[in-house]
Amino acid sequence: MSAAQDIDTLTSRFSSGVLTSREFRGEHTLLVTLDALHDVLAAAKADHGYEMIIDISSLDFFGEDPRFEMVYELATLDDSKHLRVKAKVSEDEEVPTATDIWLGADWHEREVYDMMGIRFSGHPNLKRILMWEGYPFYPLRKDFPLAGRPSEMPDVAFTGIAPLEGGPFVTSPGTTEVVKREPRARVVE
Repeated sequence: MSAAQDIDTLTSRFSSGVLTSREFRGEHTLLVTLDALHDVLAAAKADHGYEMIIDISSLDFFGEDPRFEMVYELATLDDSKHLRVKAKVSEDEEVPTATDIWLGADWHEREVYDMMGIRFSGHPNLKRILMWEGYPFYPLRKDFPLAGRPSEMPDVAFTGIAPLEGGPFVTSPGTTEVVKREPRARVVE
């Protein structure tokens, strides 16, 4: 079966939960309701062979309701079929976790939570993965300022000389001869 046939099967099985489907340049996308999302993902794996979750991401449509859209990229192990499943999510809604379907969904969902603030119901370890615990903002939201927000976290960067500058493992820029740029060619005293 092809991804297009899988979409037809999933659409007939979850007719009330499937909003639309589309194909663009060989990529197949299925837009489902949030209530049907977990069941559609489980059926895609169990009945249609999408054993791999390649990615889980989210989009922010700031100013619209629902504000967010979840995007799941699925594939078969032999890479013969790809399917994209999308679901719209409001700011106050939680998305059902896909960690019970694919263990690899764990870190993807944590990243979506950390960067966008979308919560996943039933997730075994929903905590921040990139930002520190207690950080009150979500950096990939469109209302997050490009310059960032002030925080109580001390600066970890420094403005002094780089610790390895001139060391035995750093090339010397500006030298015209390749041999003289090479760190192993310099004599370390």
